[in-house]
Amino acid sequence: MNLYLRYFDNETLVHHVDEAIDFLRSIDEIGMTPELEADVRSYCDSDIYYPKRYKIRPRVYFIIIKTEAETMLDFKQKKAVRSIVDEGERPVAVPVVAKLNEECFGWYEGALDFKRVVLSPSTGKHEYRDTHFVAQVKAESGLDCYNRIVESLRSRVDSRSQFPSAKGKSFKFRYLGRCK
Repeated sequence: MNLYLRYFDNETLVHHVDEAIDFLRSIDEIGMTPELEADVRSYCDSDIYYPKRYKIRPRVYFIIIKTEAETMLDFKQKKAVRSIVDEGERPVAVPVVAKLNEECFGWYEGALDFKRVVLSPSTGKHEYRDTHFVAQVKAESGLDCYNRIVESLRSRVDSRSQFPSAKGKSFKFRYLGRCK
């Protein structure tokens, strides 16, 4: 496992945690402490594959990303993306974006929670109401399902209604099967 580190314009790809710590020590603004060093070592030794952000001061961070890339060019071109299942390991969750863009033409059921603008009869004013909407649509992918649902809703609800991102927790979909 290799490590990509970045602090503003300073970036590197290293093959060992000691090289990463040497890189961080070379940047005076970071101020390596024994606690920070221990935390970096602990993150590198863990099974966590999410990027880790370390706060230097308010709104100033450096980042560490675990990668399979052997060179900086491979990392930048995303050639070493971690596979879904590695030998001898438990399955790693597939990113939401990958599931959304997976093309498989057929019927999808999409469920969307959004903020709908409605007129309150008691006050005569408009207010936001949480609304749950479920539809079955013919689509190319999960993202296409989302786009078709939102496009349909936009023409039927107040234009001030707020729709969540397709990548968020407020949109769920499932593939129902192929259509003829």
